[in-house]
Amino acid sequence: MKLPQLKIGHMMPKLPIIQGGMGVGISLSGLATAVAKAGGIGIISGTGITVEELRSHIKTAKDAVKDVGYIGVNVLFAMNDFAEKMKIAIEEKVDFIISGAGISRDMYSWGKEAGIPVISIVSTAKLAKLSERLGASAIVVEGFEAGGHLGTDRPMFDILPEVVEAVSIPVIAAGGIMTGEDIAKAIKMGASGVQMGTRFVASEECDAPLSFKQKYVEATSDDLVLVKTTVGLQGRAIKNKFTDLISGPDKLRIAKCHDCLKNCSYRFCTLDSLMVSLKGDVENGLVFAGARVHEIKEILPVQQIIDRIVSEYHLSTNNHAL
Repeated sequence: MKLPQLKIGHMMPKLPIIQGGMGVGISLSGLATAVAKAGGIGIISGTGITVEELRSHIKTAKDAVKDVGYIGVNVLFAMNDFAEKMKIAIEEKVDFIISGAGISRDMYSWGKEAGIPVISIVSTAKLAKLSERLGASAIVVEGFEAGGHLGTDRPMFDILPEVVEAVSIPVIAAGGIMTGEDIAKAIKMGASGVQMGTRFVASEECDAPLSFKQKYVEATSDDLVLVKTTVGLQGRAIKNKFTDLISGPDKLRIAKCHDCLKNCSYRFCTLDSLMVSLKGDVENGLVFAGARVHEIKEILPVQQIIDRIVSEYHLSTNNHAL
């Protein structure tokens, strides 16, 4: 069976696969471009980079994909520079803007004014409904299996049918999607497509350092831990010296406060700890990852990852059709 056609606004990618927007230098123009060229939708994360860097990465990615793919930007509502980053994305005429960690009425009206679809990341049917009412073009429903900050303790496949029923716009399944079989299951349950983050980190084109990717490849299921970050939410990360340090009650000494969050506990600096990992020190910084990271065994080119996912999907749907 063929993969269904995903349509969000003007976007009609070859494959209904959106690459997750992973902050602080993990998904920039390198990864976004590779996914878009392979037939999916690429996302540049605006989190943890400067306004100038964001502008530069958008230009680089847009030039690279021209008329053959779609590039969007992920901006987090919880960050102080949310409005500024949205403005840059609109100025640079990205194909879409995707946002999580809260909802702002403004982002939908700004998107509508610019003719740019705005997609919301939610974890409940109630928030999905509200997003649609405010003007969201699509919904990404993210379950507990996702990497990074979690908005729910419920599995994605439990929430997905509720969201599909609650809204009439396209619903994208996210959190724990790893194989073509997962995509087939999500689509059977009413999803219009999927978002995959963790799977693309262990790719040659991912913007993360090799030591970060290696941490993914070497991880076992016992290496995952939930940590409470200064955002006030739990986040799933790979165990290391840093997660041991923050699992205690003590406040850590902060070398520098980036003043990045609208609300922060100031117990340590989440952004700084992610930047430490980005610089290659994956023992003393946060390494966020999805619940099924241990299934990844090698670092591959994005095209090969996508080809494998597509053949798994065909195999799965053909088997079920027999």
